[in-house]
Amino acid sequence: MTVALMWEARATAGRGGELLEWARARAAELAVEPLRRELLRAPQDRVLVITWWPGGPDAELPELPEPDAALVTRPVHRWRFESVESTGAPVG
Repeated sequence: MTVALMWEARATAGRGGELLEWARARAAELAVEPLRRELLRAPQDRVLVITWWPGGPDAELPELPEPDAALVTRPVHRWRFESVESTGAPVG
C-alpha cells in the first residue's frame, strides 16, 4: 500500500518563488526520504508538494511544517490519499 501526502500553500502576493524555494528546502530535509517527491506551482502564488510513502493513510510519516505566517496568506492545506491505481511514467 502507498499513501500520498499533499501539502498546499498560497504565498503572499509576489512571494511565490520564495515559498517554492522554502518548500523545496523543507522537503529535502525530511527525516526519511519518500518513495517519490514532486513540487508544483500554480497561479496566485500557490505551491503544492506531493510525497509518496509506503504504508496506509494512518501511517506515522514526516510532513512539511507550516511556513512563517508572513510568507503565506492562510494556513497550509494538507491531505492524505491512498494510491489505488497508477499508469504511465512520472512526468517532469
